[in-house]
Amino acid sequence: MEISPHSPAAVPVRDSKRPDGPMVVVHRAAWSAFLTGLRHSA
Repeated sequence: MEISPHSPAAVPVRDSKRPDGPMVVVHRAAWSAFLTGLRHSA
């Protein structure tokens, strides 16, 4: 399912070295799960 980068449920992710480059848009719940996994794996 595609989500709009302007949706409140979206987290747009972009390379900080290329701020005008392409972005990956991730659902907020998936981003939260990703961050939780990172925190618990350390």
